[in-house]
Amino acid sequence: MKTPPGGGWVPDLLGAGFEAMTLPLEPDDEGEVVATLVRYQPETSEPVLPARVVLYLHGWNDYFFQRPLAEYWHRQQVAFYALDLRKYGRSLRPHQTPNYVHDLATYDEEIDAALRIVRARHGGVARVLVMAHSTGGLISALWARRHPGDATALVLNSPWLELAGASFARSLTTPVVATLARTQPKSPMPNIDPGHYARSVLTRHGGEWEYDEAWRPHPMFPVRPGWLQAILLGHAQVARGLGLTIPILVATSGASLLSARWRDEMRTADTVLDVEVVARRAVMLGRLVTVVRVPGGLHDLTLSAAPARERFYAEVTRWTATYGWG
Repeated sequence: MKTPPGGGWVPDLLGAGFEAMTLPLEPDDEGEVVATLVRYQPETSEPVLPARVVLYLHGWNDYFFQRPLAEYWHRQQVAFYALDLRKYGRSLRPHQTPNYVHDLATYDEEIDAALRIVRARHGGVARVLVMAHSTGGLISALWARRHPGDATALVLNSPWLELAGASFARSLTTPVVATLARTQPKSPMPNIDPGHYARSVLTRHGGEWEYDEAWRPHPMFPVRPGWLQAILLGHAQVARGLGLTIPILVATSGASLLSARWRDEMRTADTVLDVEVVARRAVMLGRLVTVVRVPGGLHDLTLSAAPARERFYAEVTRWTATYGWG
């Protein structure tokens, strides 16, 4: 189901309480570009708008579909918004290269547009926490560095802050990717997605979730050199230190299991990122970083089995209260 274009809120595909707004953006070399802002606003007898807001950013090969995440924040009396970034999910158009940008700063346009809408509704003094997953975590951290003061805190769910193998792997990969990015930036690279993550998430394979597989396909959308170069440059910035001054929570699974062959233990581990590398890179984000490990968590902790999922939400609740945001 596609979100209709237009200048207002319309019912969203997630059903009752969810609405979506299409955000027109500057066209690029592929033509029309949009992002989509989703909000959760269930019927309530409470007339006062929350002064605390969460803006959620999804990861790579992904879009926002986690209804329980919105419901969690609503129970905390926090207004919840989520962005489907350009060329992802609700924002993907047939003429576009899925998920592609050549510079992560490109996403500043839709993040800034979303925050203008949020502040127009909730007031200029509303406290905004940006929550993000995986590649969205990298995007949001770099955005926060370029926009000091626009967010009061970050909650990063398994953020992709570095390649497995850390800076050594990046130093070997970057020259090859840079050459390809100059000569054939949108050419598909070999797809090495074994499908383990989807197997751990989808209900038909024993997981707990359903989503639109046209927007979150398996094997995943192709990685392209121009996009990968942007990611590597982002990783290099993190490795040098971002110096953020706002509180940051980085949460990961308790363990990674990176293997070409399926094992049942993959239902309780991160099968996408090396969580040890993520934890080491996390402290480079800023002055006040809390790292939490969630035993039994998947790559997206919000999609984990109930015990790990509930542990993650409990840690977020405790952290936001500790640092004055909750």
